Amino acid sequence: MNRFLLQNYFFPILLFSILLPYQSFAQEKNEEKPKPKLDIGGALRFNYNLSSWKPEMQERGGDFGFDVFRLAVNGSYKNLYVNAEYRLYSEAFGGGFLKQGWLGYKLDDKREVQMGLVQVPFGIERYSSHNWFLNLPYYVGLEDDYDMGIRYSYMGDMFEYHLGFFKNAEELTFGNNSPASPHRYGYDIVGNNKEVNQFNGKILYKPSLDGMHKVGLSAQYGGIYNIETTETGNRYALAVHYEYKSDDWFIKAQATKAEFDPANAPGNTRNIIQMGAYGTPYEVATNFEMYNFGVSHLFYINRDFVEKIEIYNDFGYMHKRIDGFGDSYMNVLGVLINSGPVSTYIDYAAGYNHSWLGGDFDNEFSTGEADPKWEARFNINIGYYF
Repeated sequence: MNRFLLQNYFFPILLFSILLPYQSFAQEKNEEKPKPKLDIGGALRFNYNLSSWKPEMQERGGDFGFDVFRLAVNGSYKNLYVNAEYRLYSEAFGGGFLKQGWLGYKLDDKREVQMGLVQVPFGIERYSSHNWFLNLPYYVGLEDDYDMGIRYSYMGDMFEYHLGFFKNAEELTFGNNSPASPHRYGYDIVGNNKEVNQFNGKILYKPSLDGMHKVGLSAQYGGIYNIETTETGNRYALAVHYEYKSDDWFIKAQATKAEFDPANAPGNTRNIIQMGAYGTPYEVATNFEMYNFGVSHLFYINRDFVEKIEIYNDFGYMHKRIDGFGDSYMNVLGVLINSGPVSTYIDYAAGYNHSWLGGDFDNEFSTGEADPKWEARFNINIGYYF
């Protein structure tokens, strides 16, 4: 009986004993095989504002309403990843649109490539400010802007390099000669002119390996295609910036120079170009410098309902290099209260010749007024972030 078992089952037992470790190893290999990851987040925000240039609003004691609902998707598989954010505003502020969205590939720990609706590498990223209103560069398409193209980034310990080519801004119609729509998050050239073939380069120097100090230089050059003349003008922007970051103090400073030369039809001025976002366009001067400076201090409270409080002040100045155009100013004093998933911005924003701070919305960033008065908006933005 034992001989029978040995003769008839020896080989299967031997084969099984040999293959068992490989089977276990194969199972371990299968278990270790990377799987796609997906993370979905977002926010729901509400807004209260009281504006000095709206007398009936003041009679009501301000207005409180819906700000935005947004969904953010982050996914990855091996070295590939995706990043997308869709925002839904009220119809008065442009409705729904894709804020950002790209496919990325990590070449290694320091290098990556992104393609799609990508953040333009220019100036301080992500924001050159601390407040809910952002700062003046945002309102002319030079802060937190996203365009259609490709971006390469190298992030070393002491230096960072960012290069980008953007075929155009968000294209929503794909028409032959259709005007660019202002239904977007970041400000872009709209109307009869379109942004085309834009090149960007930015270098960051970090003198201390802890990242407390950053000094950056940015350059941008691109075309402006006019659908009436079918000719292409050009534009450029340059910026130098500095950032300081410690556990509780933050400083952001930036100087920017920009100039646009659109190929407009005869009789149309080249001193003004139309830009738009949130569904509404306005005019911007085609030659200006901007200077912005912001400082904030963070207090760690660590209480049941309040974790952190950040107090900040952000200042911006736009000097227009066109005779007769009034300069623009902006200053935001405020506080950010962080309570776990709930963040609350309480801001007092003041300025003049600023389209979102009183005056004539259409031309505040272009001709403006020679002798304007300061206007102010008290704003509270409450959001639940998930």
